[in-house]
Amino acid sequence: MTDLSGKRGLVVGVANKRSICWAIAQAAAAAGARLALTYPSERLEENVRELATKLDNPLVVRCDVTSDEQITELAATVDREFGGLDFLVHGAAFAPPAELSNPFVQTSREGFRIALDVSAYSLVGLARAAVPLMERGGGGSILTLTYLGSQRVFTNYNVMGVAKAALEASVRYLAADLGARNIRVNAISAGPIKTLAAAGIAGFSSILQVYRERAPLRRNVELAEVADTAVFLLGPASRAITGEVIMVDAGYHVTGI
Repeated sequence: MTDLSGKRGLVVGVANKRSICWAIAQAAAAAGARLALTYPSERLEENVRELATKLDNPLVVRCDVTSDEQITELAATVDREFGGLDFLVHGAAFAPPAELSNPFVQTSREGFRIALDVSAYSLVGLARAAVPLMERGGGGSILTLTYLGSQRVFTNYNVMGVAKAALEASVRYLAADLGARNIRVNAISAGPIKTLAAAGIAGFSSILQVYRERAPLRRNVELAEVADTAVFLLGPASRAITGEVIMVDAGYHVTGI
């Protein structure tokens, strides 16, 4: 396992025990990192604080990623408590339910704005806040989570697919911007996993079945497999990798008919 002993990480996007971000947080903590977790609202605060009790000396901070002020306050708190930052995991994503259930052509202007703001622009805002903290230690790693719906049409994914496409483009542009500062930016595109976000996609169980039937490995991926890849991308073993979207989907993305 990659050694993250002494590393300081910020994980944005933990919702409950089935969150991909929570699996990554557990794996990073097991590798030796000290973590800060965020929660976006009072509704999720209890979940995140309860999970945080399973970590060693964690920091738990409220941050609504649509607020520049809260992002700034988050960075100041992390800097004050940690004295810098070595990695950032970005898993924030949201689209209003109606934008996923209605035909894509009916996407509202406000729904589009919200989806792109929460799911894509938040990576830019958080990265900007994290850069000074990472530079202090000579660099760092930024990781976000995406999905194949950015490149192909999935029923009921709709505007979230557009948001993920913007997110992946942001990864490339951020990687180009920050590489000279020894800050790497990558994404993991995981296969479908039963998370809180997935629960909002109608017909999600049928997507799981199609993956099991057509992926080269003939199965779905597990949270631990995504987390293992994340820890690799956060640590020194991946020090020459940046601007990439790493597929962790049992090979489904390579299949045709």
